[in-house]
Amino acid sequence: QVHVVESGGGLVQAGGSLRLSCAASGRTSSTYAMGWFRQAPGKEREFVAAIIRSGLSTLYADSVKGRFTISRDNAKNTVYLQMNSLKPEDTALYYCAAASVVRPSIAPTNKYGYDYWGQGTQVTVSS
Repeated sequence: QVHVVESGGGLVQAGGSLRLSCAASGRTSSTYAMGWFRQAPGKEREFVAAIIRSGLSTLYADSVKGRFTISRDNAKNTVYLQMNSLKPEDTALYYCAAASVVRPSIAPTNKYGYDYWGQGTQVTVSS
């Protein structure tokens, strides 16, 4: 069992920055991947970024590539999402998720590959 809690959301002007944090507890040593997803009102939950194992590799959605950076501090069991050059279309509820096992048929960009989810943190970008 893994428990994740997000923090760091808020209101920011377009062009600004925010850093989201995801604190994990429980059986974190066996976690295969940690991911960030987001969901805007009336839209599907979409992939934002993922970090595999202990930062062995990272993945990003095209819409955030070059602006967002995912990282992890293993000593603190925390994953971060640094978001720069924010745009109004980045406005959404941001979720952190943990994948406990490798699922060869499900990519780390797929929300169905994740077992544990936080409650989300709201990010609002004003124009």
